[in-house]
Amino acid sequence: MERTRRPALYPRLVAALAAAVLTAGGLVAAAQTARAADADIARNGGFESGLTGWSCTAGSGSVVTTPVHGGGGALKGTPAGNDNAKCSQTVTVKPDSAYTLSSWVRGGYVYLGASGTGTTDVSTWTQSAADWQKLTTTFRTGPSTTSVTIYTHGWYGTPAYYADDLTLVGPGGAPEQAPAVPTGLKAGSVTSTSVALSWAPVTGATGYTVYRGGVKALDVSGTSATVTGLSPATAYSFQVAATNAVGASALSPAVTATTAPSGGGGGGGDLPAHALVGYLHSSFANGSGYTRMADVPASWDVINLAFGEPTSVTSGDIRFSLCPVAECPNVESVAEFKAAIKAKQAAGKKVLISIGGANGQVQLSTTAARDAFVSSVSKIIDEYGLDGLDIDFEGHSLSLNTGDTDFRNPTTPVVVNLISAIKTLKAKYGADFVLTMAPETFFVQLGYQFYGSGPWGGQDPRAGSYLPVIHALRDDLTLLHVQDYNSGPIMGLDNQYHSMGGADFHIAMTDMLLTGFPVAGDTTKVFPALRPEQVAIGLPASTQAGNGHTSPAEVNKALNCLTKKTDCGSYQTHGTWPTLRGLMTWSINWDRFNQWEFSKNFDAYFG
Repeated sequence: MERTRRPALYPRLVAALAAAVLTAGGLVAAAQTARAADADIARNGGFESGLTGWSCTAGSGSVVTTPVHGGGGALKGTPAGNDNAKCSQTVTVKPDSAYTLSSWVRGGYVYLGASGTGTTDVSTWTQSAADWQKLTTTFRTGPSTTSVTIYTHGWYGTPAYYADDLTLVGPGGAPEQAPAVPTGLKAGSVTSTSVALSWAPVTGATGYTVYRGGVKALDVSGTSATVTGLSPATAYSFQVAATNAVGASALSPAVTATTAPSGGGGGGGDLPAHALVGYLHSSFANGSGYTRMADVPASWDVINLAFGEPTSVTSGDIRFSLCPVAECPNVESVAEFKAAIKAKQAAGKKVLISIGGANGQVQLSTTAARDAFVSSVSKIIDEYGLDGLDIDFEGHSLSLNTGDTDFRNPTTPVVVNLISAIKTLKAKYGADFVLTMAPETFFVQLGYQFYGSGPWGGQDPRAGSYLPVIHALRDDLTLLHVQDYNSGPIMGLDNQYHSMGGADFHIAMTDMLLTGFPVAGDTTKVFPALRPEQVAIGLPASTQAGNGHTSPAEVNKALNCLTKKTDCGSYQTHGTWPTLRGLMTWSINWDRFNQWEFSKNFDAYFG
């Protein structure tokens, strides 16, 4: 009620004060104090200092110089299919006080509002505005409210909106300041690819930013962090800054740490600088025809035997056998197959058992299934003298429980047990054990938008479910080759959707792996970048092998962009990675069917 009456009373109050000033000079100071109490307390509401003070979801906000309502800058918010381009800031206020929130807006759907008021949260909006128009709303804070969040946002998938000259007028709260510089920064345990850091807490800090070599590495909420994706036997310098709603402190004094020599870090260190990975249909036949191990060309550096399959979905018991003669009349004998594997290994090639595939769902939902997996996979590796393991879990093999929202600390049994099983195999076979993974984009890059089935709108709980597995095993992982095919459009770090079949898709998907990304828009949960030598691009070898076949010319454009920063097209990468490991394809058999087009192009590109 008072909020609606206050505008009518305000002019009478001003008039009364003015009259008092004319008759009592001693009231001048009181009138000036009353007027000074109400001020614009929004920070950088004109966006003249970039996005300072503002936080925009999924990188959706930017500052433009045209169009502007006043000054030299304005906010541009670009919604996407699953992001409304919300930009917000938290402002210190006084309890039980009235405030007026205003902004000039134009463009697509645009909302202006305040939350956390302690009374009734408010918002106002306009469907579209061809030119600048003003939105205004008012609210009163609750009796114990000391801060509110003000925001603008658009609507999902609609055109960009603009906001400028945003103000929040009312009495200011207690003075705020950026936190002090963190102290006590020290390095803890190191591996060949990671360094653990810790520091003392800072009063008034709500978060911390870790820097590596003066460049931002990650944001965390606590007083410790592990920086990953580093190179073996390399010295790194680290600093940390404390942050709160006002801003960031200066950087702390640097601490230096040197990573361990290579030896963990995934094994397979004797792979060539650029490797070609392929799947060999050893246990089944399809339209591509059977290819004997001895007939696999020397182009292939890693040969994944497809597939070891479970005796049941939940047993964890994995079996492998050669294709039956009835299906594959030209299949070699077991003895010939083993001899051909040894010959490949003598030539420097790696031969792995691949577990899963589209029809081989494996759910390690119990510790008994986990132990059966370790035992049965070990038997296959030992019997055929193999170099390691490829994980090709698809379907519902990995699916997150509701509430499992932090990839760094998974709780879902099928995820936890898989990580444990692979670590056990790695420990058993040692540093030379080769570990590769071939998830679909759905299980990895889709984690940029969704992770699990919890607060992101009931999305498929498989979305991003490989992320905790990759993260937990990144120091053991030789190669990750995500299947950039059989996929719908996926949003890249540019907040645009990219469709399979062209260079742009592979550039965007690979850039995410090599840059890192916030999971489901949560900047406190950033999936760290992988080392480029751990990453290969997964592609179908022919149009028959999978949706999303990419021509050799487009493959080469993708490689040029990622390794040389040329031919990048519309997507601009966040770095250049000349040590990108190479390419993976499904499959060797389909490449043979297609006259070896895929492998010949790889050989020609890398010489």
